[in-house]
Amino acid sequence: MISSSAQHSFERIFHRAAQSRLPAQAGDACVVTPAPKGLAGERAHGRADAEVVVLTISSVVFRLMLVLHFEDDEATRAYFMPDGAQGALREAFVETGNLCCGAINQDLLRHFPDLGMSTPYVLSAHCVPHLDGLKPDYRAAYNVSINGTVQLGATVCVFTSAPLDFVADEDAVEESGGELELF
Repeated sequence: MISSSAQHSFERIFHRAAQSRLPAQAGDACVVTPAPKGLAGERAHGRADAEVVVLTISSVVFRLMLVLHFEDDEATRAYFMPDGAQGALREAFVETGNLCCGAINQDLLRHFPDLGMSTPYVLSAHCVPHLDGLKPDYRAAYNVSINGTVQLGATVCVFTSAPLDFVADEDAVEESGGELELF
């Protein structure tokens, strides 16, 4: 069971991480909104080229799964791979997703000292509707818009093995510059 204060804390932590780590430039506008209930935030799973980056943070008490949805479209490619950068959009977005999940991890470390973070992996977005089959104890879906042109989706699922209650600071400021942590 996840208390309502823990649910709100996960929401605040995700918002902070998304707004600080998903934009490529510090001044870029990043708007995170709850996804309409009918779409459940998984807007991308209908396109053949849509993919998701999946990252997890695990502790003794819970596992958080962050699923970031992206499409290989012109606006997304131009934003995350400016000036015709070579390589796959997938690789650039995996790194961005890893930074976002790392920010979540750092925020959660204030409350849970026993966290570990997975290596990100990419799946077809067609698997997203199957998240319900995993029976998360908490699930939230978001639409993320960067500069009004790049449209992403995000799903946060939390699975618990014991009751979970904590309150994240409302005004927590990230202190890290994104350095690499080794486990």
